[in-house]
Parts: sequence; structure tokens; C-alpha cells
Amino acid sequence: MSKGRDRVISRRADGTWENKRNDADRASSVHRTQREAEEAGRRMLGNQGGGELTTKGVDGRIRSKDTIPPGKDPDPPKDREH
Repeated sequence: MSKGRDRVISRRADGTWENKRNDADRASSVHRTQREAEEAGRRMLGNQGGGELTTKGVDGRIRSKDTIPPGKDPDPPKDREH
């Protein structure tokens, strides 16, 4: 179950990347590159008290998940990405 402050980075139909809260209808910000959108998402999550940042690739499949502090990592022993 995701919290409202968790965010998803995904590609839009026009080729730009959006940073969006899970509970929102509209994107919080839109960027030219995936990296810019991820950086904005990390900043926003850090300012909001942490949470889960999910990044989707060009194909729409989940590419990466990261817990931004001070959020609690749901399964730390299996997290080998970082």
C-alpha cells in the first residue's frame, strides 16, 4: 500500500518525463530528461519527509525503486541496487 507522498517518474506521450505523486491526477513537474525528473522527485520527497521513488523506463515497466530518507525501506536485506 503506497502513501500519498510516494512518487513515480514516467514518460509522457509527448516524450517528456513527469514527476507525479501517486495520489495526484496531474504531474508535479515535467522535464526534458528522466534524470531531471528523478532529481526533482528526490528533492520533493526529501522535503516532504521521505518516501518511495519509483522510476519507469521508456517501455513503462518499473526500472528502479528507491526509498528516500527519512522514509522506511520496506525490505532492506533484499535491496542490492544501492
